[in-house]
Amino acid sequence: MISPFGTFTSYQVNVDANGQNIVGDAANECSIAVDPTNSSKMTVGWRQFNSVSSNFRQGGWGYTTDGGIHWTFPGVLENNVFRSDPVTNSDETGTFFYLSLLQTLCENMYKSTNGGQSWIELQPDGLAEGGDKQWFTIDKTGGPGHGFQYQSSDGINCSGSGVQFQRSTDGGITWQPPIIIPNEPTDGTLDVDSNGNVFIGGEGFSPFYCVRSSNAQ
Repeated sequence: MISPFGTFTSYQVNVDANGQNIVGDAANECSIAVDPTNSSKMTVGWRQFNSVSSNFRQGGWGYTTDGGIHWTFPGVLENNVFRSDPVTNSDETGTFFYLSLLQTLCENMYKSTNGGQSWIELQPDGLAEGGDKQWFTIDKTGGPGHGFQYQSSDGINCSGSGVQFQRSTDGGITWQPPIIIPNEPTDGTLDVDSNGNVFIGGEGFSPFYCVRSSNAQ
């Protein structure tokens, strides 16, 4: 791979205890987060398939402490539990978060305070609400909404219908009831500007929409 900044070198993440490829498994839909206090520490979440012949997926993850050269793959969030659509992020302290979708189309938020080596489930299964094609972001502005987490999901979700937005004001533990997002931007992503305004960009089932909330904080 070539870029204006030089040559990229690829390192495999889903490896065995010796750092070697695991024959016969598969992974996709990966999401990476970097510790802002130490960029050598990163975590990646993905859909883990223990066999390429099976569609059953689990919440896989790996972590690195040397900037991505060597990776450790400890396993999955919950053994034999269907999980999909992983999304990872980090706050300003270097705490990692992992949002994971269950087969019920409801979610869980996990937290790691040790660089992704282990994860704590922040609520019972499914109580992070949400839905399919979810994404989330964290307010790191230092303003009134600092530390708040915001997520959106598409029209197939935990509550039944509608492209929805939800907010957590306690670090991802509890989530407020969902509200419908204008123009229904699906399969999108979120960000927070320096003033704490929340933006969601995604498809509106045809055109692309960017919507803003000025009072989410």
